[in-house]
Order: sequence, then C-alpha cells, then structure tokens
Amino acid sequence: MFKIGIVENIHKDGLKLLEKHPNFQYEIITDVSKENLIKELPKFDGLTLRVTKLGSDILKKCNNLKVISRHGVGYDNVDLDYLKKNNISLLITATGNALTVAEHVMYMMLSLSKGVTSYDSEVRSGNFNKNTNKIETYELYKKEILIAGFGRIGQNLIKRCLGFDMKVNVCDPFVDEAKIKSFGGNKVENLELALKTADFVSIHMPLNKKTKNLIDSKMLKTMKSNTIIINTARGGIINETDLDNALKSKIIFAAGLDVFEKEPPDLNNPLLKNKKVLLSPHSATFTNECKSRMSIETTQNIIDFFENKVKPYMVVKL
Repeated sequence: MFKIGIVENIHKDGLKLLEKHPNFQYEIITDVSKENLIKELPKFDGLTLRVTKLGSDILKKCNNLKVISRHGVGYDNVDLDYLKKNNISLLITATGNALTVAEHVMYMMLSLSKGVTSYDSEVRSGNFNKNTNKIETYELYKKEILIAGFGRIGQNLIKRCLGFDMKVNVCDPFVDEAKIKSFGGNKVENLELALKTADFVSIHMPLNKKTKNLIDSKMLKTMKSNTIIINTARGGIINETDLDNALKSKIIFAAGLDVFEKEPPDLNNPLLKNKKVLLSPHSATFTNECKSRMSIETTQNIIDFFENKVKPYMVVKL
C-alpha cells in the first residue's frame, strides 16, 4: 500500500482516480504550515503539490518520499538540489493546463486592448457615452505579438493569435525554426530587438537565475508606447517596480498579470492601484475543466510512477 499525501486539496476527479486503485491510500493535508508539514509528510511515499513551498528543511524529514507530482508545470517551489541528491523524482502536469492558460492570455489581451474595465465603469457610473472617445482602444487584427517561450502554452496561444490574423514572432532558444514555422510563427533570436516592434508580449518561460528581472526598465524602454505585456508564467520575470514606472510614464500601454514576485502581493504593491494593469490571482488555470484535467494528470502521474510506466515528458530532469 502506497501512502500519498495531497498537499492542498485538488479536484475530486483526481481523488476518484486514486480511489479506484487498491494499492493507494491518500490523505489531504490542508494545514500547510511548516510545523504541520514536518509532522505529517514523513509518512508518505508520494506527494501531490500545488503552490506550497517544500524546502530542504521539510524534505529532509521525509525519509519515505520517492516522488512529488506537481499540480502544474512550474517547480520553483521545490528544492531541486535536494530532490536530485536524494533520488526523489519530480513529475509535472505537462498537458493539462496549456489551452486554459492560452485562453487566459487572450482574455487579458482583449480586455486591455478593448478597454473593457473602463467602458464597464463608465456605464455603471451613468456616463453612458460621455467619455467613450477618450478611452483608447486597439484591434488585434494585423498586430504583432511576441511569444517569449514556446512550450505547450505558447503553442496553444499561437493558434488563437493566428485566428485573429495576428503576426506572431517567437523567441525561444530551445525550439528550432522549423518547428516554429510549422505552427505559423516566425523565430526571432534576439529578445531585445523583438520587443522593439511588438504590439503584444506574452511571457511563457520558467523563473530562474537567467530570467529573474529579465524584463526590466531597460527592456521596457525599448517597447512601443502601445505595447501590452502579459505574464501568466512566473512572478519575478518582469521587474514589478520598473513595470509600474513604465506604465505611469506611458512608456508602454498596459499590462496583464496573473503572477507576482510575492504571492499574494503586499497590499502596498503599487501595481494593485495602477489602473493600466489587469490582475488575476495566479488563476489562469482555474476553469472547472482545467482543474479536473490537472487533478487527474497529477494523480495519474503518481500511479504511473509506482507502476513503472510514467510518461517521459511528465518527468523533470534534475
């Protein structure tokens, strides 16, 4: 019998999958304080993990742990060095969330370019058409978007952008030109040069030493005044102070953020008061359909691991 810890609850469909397999027993851990995790996690052979941070101080107590299955694709909340040194496998939900995040990007692009919140506020306040000519809006038609990072989310996003007759540039050093062309995009090598001509920018890369504060004041100043930048990847890739200043100075037009350097962000974070920013609480995957798919993929990865049939693209190479 394999004992599985569900660190933060997941959709019932994933739990039902575990219940169908008699070799697995699970327990849901809702108290994710460090003290409780140190107390509860040592008994488990495997864990599912959402956004709770698992550092070496917690993991070193987990002598039975063989695998962590992330409910998502990012893994900056896990101590990778510890996992590697102790031969603990890390799995991700490689396919479950891609189209949902791509839809969220489109929602943010359309909302910001069409002035949705401004128009809505005008109608509700009784100014039906008093200020409509003062609200600046744009079309997506024939606009240029830069997709920075071309994994499964980027590949789902390009399909939707092409449906709006957009020109798509892709910057990803790990994806060859032929593959990008097969999706209808144009590969660009230099991110800074590509930013100069982009009307929209969508970030889809991991947070690491190379990407931390990648989009800073220098990069922002190269962009056009009508540029809209969207980040649904990881907070910290865009420098938040520099972004706030760029928006207030009208260096770029608007931004959509689903992720923040600190989550939840401090209430005094100036971006929370900046009306040129559309915000969501790291919820790009929070559709009913996606929550179901991701929960199933998360627990299926656990089952597959212990049955020695895990799919290679679900495994993080440590």
